[in-house]
Amino acid sequence: MERVKAFAPATVANMGVGFDVLGMAVEGIGDYVTVEKTDKPGIEMVDIVGDAGRLSRDPKKNTAMIAAQSVLNMLDIRQGVRLWLEKGLPLASGMGSSAASAVAAAVATNTLFGEPLGREDLLPAVLDAEEIVSGRHADNVAPALLGGIVLITGLSAAEIHRLPVPAGLHISLVTPGVEVPTAAARAVLPQLVPLSVMVHQTGVIAELIHGLHRGDIHLMAMAMQRDAIVEPARESLIPYLAQMRLLATECGALVTIISGSGPTVCSICASHEDAEVVNQAIREAYHQNGLSSTGYVTVPSIRGAYIVEPAASA
Repeated sequence: MERVKAFAPATVANMGVGFDVLGMAVEGIGDYVTVEKTDKPGIEMVDIVGDAGRLSRDPKKNTAMIAAQSVLNMLDIRQGVRLWLEKGLPLASGMGSSAASAVAAAVATNTLFGEPLGREDLLPAVLDAEEIVSGRHADNVAPALLGGIVLITGLSAAEIHRLPVPAGLHISLVTPGVEVPTAAARAVLPQLVPLSVMVHQTGVIAELIHGLHRGDIHLMAMAMQRDAIVEPARESLIPYLAQMRLLATECGALVTIISGSGPTVCSICASHEDAEVVNQAIREAYHQNGLSSTGYVTVPSIRGAYIVEPAASA
């Protein structure tokens, strides 16, 4: 095998109340990375499309390149690889754009050399890449790599737990035409919280996980909207968030949260039809307020990243 192409999905980190400890992969939206063997050591980025020329091709700054090199190091391979990156996700959107690139590159590189590492074994490589962009946390890379909904209690594979995904869970994602860099979104967070707030937050995270195990979308959604720490601090960064939440509820959404660090707003719905109506209404509302937007209606991605066969010609 001389060339492999992989896809890694977008992710909704935090899921409202689970800052840095919960994440969900979503179907059909993400990044593609094609990897090809070369005799020259190191990583070469041949081409990037979909980034408007903004992403670095420095092997120490591009998450796809960092992840690929990390996999080569783990495998003790002296050969190099050439990469082609197709960005399907907008930058600084709150949908795990940097994580998707890293995961696709790691999965493709591992497969290119015979897939000696299991999915969980690739976690350090994608964490190496994510650390450069937004810190060493796994709420985007873990669900993109493993699929579904995950609970993250640490950075080792043993501390990443796959949770049940309720049947009938539909998702509306709308990204307004602004950017919220992860660093800016983290800068507004409080460093200390009162004990009573900590107790509340612990309870609602537990309630969300209980809802997942029961397969109860309504209970899950009720818990997701009860964040008392992160979303209140970030609300001012997301244009018209309160208005969009109210509108989404009127159109049938069970809850509307910030996806990751934003500005994407994620609405949980009980049917595809509701999600379509919510998505259209929010996009129209942004348009009326002078903002462009992109929208997707999707479902959780159970499989996470996968190999695209055959690899497209680069």
